[in-house]
Amino acid sequence: MNRYPRDMLGHGATPPDAAWPGGAAIALQFVVNYEEGGENSILHGDAASEAFLSEITNAQPWPGMRHWNMESIYEYGARAGFWRLHRLFVDAGIPVTVYGVATALQRSPVQVAAMQEAGWEIASHGLKWIDYREHSREAELADIHEAISIHEQVTGEAPRGWYTGRCSVNTVDLVTETCLFDYVSDSYADDLPYWRQHAGRDQLIIPYTLDVNDMRFAIQAGFSDGDAFYTYLKDTFDVLYAEGQAGAPKMMNIGLHCRLAGRPGRFAALKRFVEYAQSHDKVWFARRIEIAEHWKAQHPPTRPAMIPSAMAPEEFVAAFGGVFEHSPWIAERACAGEMGAANDCASGLHAALAAQFRAASPEERLAVLKAHPDLAGKLAAAKQLTAESASEQASAGLDALTDEERRTFTELNTAYVEKFGFPFIIAVKGLTREAILDQFKQRINNDREAEFATACKQVERIALLRLKDMLP
Repeated sequence: MNRYPRDMLGHGATPPDAAWPGGAAIALQFVVNYEEGGENSILHGDAASEAFLSEITNAQPWPGMRHWNMESIYEYGARAGFWRLHRLFVDAGIPVTVYGVATALQRSPVQVAAMQEAGWEIASHGLKWIDYREHSREAELADIHEAISIHEQVTGEAPRGWYTGRCSVNTVDLVTETCLFDYVSDSYADDLPYWRQHAGRDQLIIPYTLDVNDMRFAIQAGFSDGDAFYTYLKDTFDVLYAEGQAGAPKMMNIGLHCRLAGRPGRFAALKRFVEYAQSHDKVWFARRIEIAEHWKAQHPPTRPAMIPSAMAPEEFVAAFGGVFEHSPWIAERACAGEMGAANDCASGLHAALAAQFRAASPEERLAVLKAHPDLAGKLAAAKQLTAESASEQASAGLDALTDEERRTFTELNTAYVEKFGFPFIIAVKGLTREAILDQFKQRINNDREAEFATACKQVERIALLRLKDMLP
């Protein structure tokens, strides 16, 4: 199976009810990224200075040199910005999750003590605040384990959450393989937590955000002043809160950095938003670990009985080769193409199968039409229909016709096949015998081109209905 590794479906059109505590309409979660002292610096053994998320526009790394201005900007976050944010959240009684870079925490023992005294969760933000995109799996895994070790030494306990940030394509897999974390946040894929399967483990993913994030003060397509930041926070809150009140509660992440949101001009906007959010009822202010514990209790991982995109080709064709009547080649071709998580539900798998049917030659599609039995015909009388066809015809009462109705169907079947060269096909589920006969009498008057197209559409509908009986 040529399996596409990305999941483009997720929770789908009807996400699960988050059932937040107290019937909350929204789970609101503040993250304070503590990176100061863990950024790129030749003092830290790195090849160059830091160049990311600062006040310096278009900053570039300085190879082999310290960048005094950059260092002092990061120092502001530890020396002043952190305490401003700390006072705000402690005074407001709002719990916080810290993404703590291990080496940054190691260099800030007083701030760590303040985090712990406030009851903040300290999740791991990796060993150093560096880019892992070109690291080997082995080198990145070594840093993950070193980060855990330092984190435990500094805080007295192992981290339960993980977020690298500048991650590689391997990061989430590697963290999952450690079997040490209640959640991973290196994803921006949803408004709700979700489960991700890897290496036989169900890993909870609590997505993070880069849009509701003060980092946008430090990039060109970002916030230029506090009012823009406040407006974006408020608009995001209002939309998600309204969805929650309408019965679809969501989660809102807010990402903060001590050296960015800790600056007075930006802090004022953050404070206004905190006051705005607290003016609403049914808001659950939570740490990420509490969201993880809640989600595990309310929505534990489940494994569907059938995962089409994960099947071996032979297994796939055996399961779905009969969805298009007596035409396993359609399943074979779909299996040879690209499939992914989006094809693991009825409508998604139908799209993959129907695409192969539509791409087939007119002769091949005609063969599929001819593979279908007559309605209430000789095969039905002889009980030689496929199980699917027999069940479908029985659902419309076609196995209990009167003698007169049987004669009518026989006459129409004969006339239809003589005119078009294939049997009359209709998705009978939900239709009465009378409705089927009415359609039969109308469609027999079509020209062949129109009827061929109509029959093909009906074949696709039959396939979809069959798949809905097999898959979610």
